[in-house]
Amino acid sequence: MRWFMKYKELCCAIIVGKIFHNLMERKDFETWLDNISVTFLSLTDLQKNETLDHLISLSGAVQLRHLSNNLETLLKRDFLKLLPLELSFYLLKWLDPQTLLTCCLVSKQWNKVISACTEVWQTACKNLGWQIDDSVQDALHWKKVYLKAILRMKQLEDHEAFETSSLIGHSARVYALYYKDGLLCTGSDDLSAKLWDVSTGQCVYGIQTHTCAAVKFDEQKLVTGSFDNTVACWEWSSGARTQHFRGHTGAVFSVDYNDELDVLVSGSADFTVKVWALSAGTCLNTLTGHTEWVTKVVLQKCKVKSLLHSPGDYILLSADKYEIKIWPIGREINCKCLKTLSVSEDRSICLQPRLHFDGKYIVCSSALGLYQWDFASYDILRVIKTPEIANLALLGFGDIFALLFDNRYLYIMDLRTESLISRWPLPEYRKSKRGSSFLAGEASWLNGLDGHNDTGLVFATSMPDHSIHLVLWKEHG
Repeated sequence: MRWFMKYKELCCAIIVGKIFHNLMERKDFETWLDNISVTFLSLTDLQKNETLDHLISLSGAVQLRHLSNNLETLLKRDFLKLLPLELSFYLLKWLDPQTLLTCCLVSKQWNKVISACTEVWQTACKNLGWQIDDSVQDALHWKKVYLKAILRMKQLEDHEAFETSSLIGHSARVYALYYKDGLLCTGSDDLSAKLWDVSTGQCVYGIQTHTCAAVKFDEQKLVTGSFDNTVACWEWSSGARTQHFRGHTGAVFSVDYNDELDVLVSGSADFTVKVWALSAGTCLNTLTGHTEWVTKVVLQKCKVKSLLHSPGDYILLSADKYEIKIWPIGREINCKCLKTLSVSEDRSICLQPRLHFDGKYIVCSSALGLYQWDFASYDILRVIKTPEIANLALLGFGDIFALLFDNRYLYIMDLRTESLISRWPLPEYRKSKRGSSFLAGEASWLNGLDGHNDTGLVFATSMPDHSIHLVLWKEHG
């Protein structure tokens, strides 16, 4: 037993000695490594590269494998995973949407982070001209909206966003069109007016009238302006004429009315505008000052304040070949014109027979381009010119888009860049100097698409064969 104890003591001494030796070697190695590191850091980039090249050439398989494994970890850091979410969102804002969609394919983690960035996708949708409801904070919703938006915009660019249809039923030329809430009214020389459901192409009502030069309707009644110098009000359900307005000495080219005010206005070839009591049929006022046919009248509530009117006031606009006149609506005899707008003092430039007024801005087209007036100051805000295409006529105008056309095409303009982003071919339609034989359909999309308002009628015009040509939004693919 004594020898065994001595052997055990000897083994312990040997082990302790080796540990002490290894510790001394480790300490010497670390001292050496520190010195080498200091020297390496003092080298230039070129010298560092040469040093690494030399060390790699001296390395065996074990060292090269070790180097390969560690380089992958060092070089391929997932910064989206490592960064706080707020910083990741900030970085993502600087990428364009197409790059973001590509980044979504990198990994599930990247897709999760990118899809969760609400502001990024909302901004992408806004840049495409889409309306944004800020109360919806579901990021995945906005990513889906963007994907839908990019598809629709591509269809517009590729001229594949629309489809066409026809309404057949009149036996003579159609002079007057009016659209509202999915229904299209047509007035014809065949002494009839028809109300059509645009979605089905079916005629809802058909009544006997006089020759129609202008029409406007609601659920119960139809108001018509005629080439026989009169205005009439008709009941849809029975076809009966409930009111007849006589007093003009020329054809009535435009009508508008407001049930709340119990007022009807009419513009005529006799150069006058008449204000009527809608229910009684009596003439309240005759507005003079035009020296050409009055081809358009618009009755609209004002939305801005100025020295001449306040928000909520009803305003009447009347337009002829050269001028737009602004009138207060009231029952005063000899009502004074508030303002006359024109694009040329010498009457060298004609206005197109289309007029947009939303209570804040007045827009009209001419041979020089689109003119937009601020209704608060009556100043011209901007003139939008399209040098590549002359004589574009206005159909509709919004916050984001404008709908225009000429003899061959229907155009969509992005008003933010004033560039044409889409066009659609038109047939040889019946042209009218008064602008009554063609119109825009749904208008809400002009203030920005939202994924739901790009449906229904876009444009309608009468044709030489007495049919109505329709351009409709195509359903999303």
